[in-house]
Amino acid sequence: MNPQKNVLAVIMGGGRGSRLHPLTQERCKPAVPLAGKYRLVDIPISNCINSDINRIFLLTQFHTASLHRHTQNTYHFDPFGGGFVDILSAEQTEKSLDWYQGTADAVRRNLQHFRSFPHDYVLILSGDQLYRMDFRKIIEQHIATGADVTLAAIPFPVSKIEGLGLMKVADDLSITQFAEKPKDPAVINSLTLSSKVQALLHTESTEKHCLASMGIYVFNRQVLADALDNGMTDFGKEVIPSLLGKKKLFANVFEGYWEDIGTVKAFFDANLALAQPLPPFNFFDPAAPIYTQDRYLPPSKVNKCTFDYVVFGDGSIVENSTITHSVLGIRSFVRAGTVLKDVVMMGADYYESEEELKSNLAKGRPHLGVGPGSNIHHAIIDKNARIGANVRLSPAGKVDGQYPNGVVIRDGVLVVPKGVVVPDGYTL
Repeated sequence: MNPQKNVLAVIMGGGRGSRLHPLTQERCKPAVPLAGKYRLVDIPISNCINSDINRIFLLTQFHTASLHRHTQNTYHFDPFGGGFVDILSAEQTEKSLDWYQGTADAVRRNLQHFRSFPHDYVLILSGDQLYRMDFRKIIEQHIATGADVTLAAIPFPVSKIEGLGLMKVADDLSITQFAEKPKDPAVINSLTLSSKVQALLHTESTEKHCLASMGIYVFNRQVLADALDNGMTDFGKEVIPSLLGKKKLFANVFEGYWEDIGTVKAFFDANLALAQPLPPFNFFDPAAPIYTQDRYLPPSKVNKCTFDYVVFGDGSIVENSTITHSVLGIRSFVRAGTVLKDVVMMGADYYESEEELKSNLAKGRPHLGVGPGSNIHHAIIDKNARIGANVRLSPAGKVDGQYPNGVVIRDGVLVVPKGVVVPDGYTL
């Protein structure tokens, strides 16, 4: 089996991303910056490339400009390998005038584009998850079991399965039952793994486990076409359950790190975890690199600073500051006397020219980045934000909501949205 010739990958660009607002105020979820220099969409694309899958479709709909720009500037394949990342946006056709109604609807509307390329299998992926997976393994299992559909599944202890779609599997990993975010303890208990399957897990925990769907599917080509020959709009809620008992469904158990970046808190925690000495997700694996746009930025420059567990993006300038347990993105500017703790700073899209600096100074407008003497804690600073001098920002003791000067607190995390200007001396 040659993945380059037999498999098409389809990455879902996501819906409105309302749970990630205000980070998705001007961009879709897959375009949200990650780990100082990447975008979320780099994760599934890199996993495909590292799995010898180089024919990739990216289905997009909301706030797609930055995602399109990043993808087109980053992923270029040589003409002899036949690889591509093809962006397919929602479009009006003779059959439909509205936008994608869900994941299944998005794939259905683009089947006509997939037919132009020879393939036997379709790998469907989410564009907003952080994980590293060799897709060749799930495809090999799919073929070996003679499955019609294979679902990637991750084992979770029963105490941590809240809000997850669960599946019941037989000892051969064939799927026998689905439950969408069950809450009834009796139902959850009925979905726990058999002792034989649980014994296969690499865990020392004796707590019972369930298998949760990761939203990653392998379909036989014709099975996918037949499964979408209806009005169903969502894979997890409708299409997959409808195939139960009619098609051969199997689970592929994945035990590595996996995080669904669905909320502001999940995004914040996943980024800060990368600043740990042994982060749960390893960007330093030379055997499976994560690719992103090569921006040709200069190395970062620091002067008389104190750092403790900090990730730096390229092209940053930090002056005489104290930064603890934080992630700084590309072109981050942090001026003298600043204290940052538990901060995800996304940086900037550009450097200000001398003329712009003088003009902003004349208007009393802060420079890009964080001004001198500021103290910021437990916060996300989105791209191109301008934070003035002697600003104090922290969500401690405050409720979620909109605050003056465009500042937002969401999921207990303070967020300075993209392009927002916070004036000198502001305190929250």
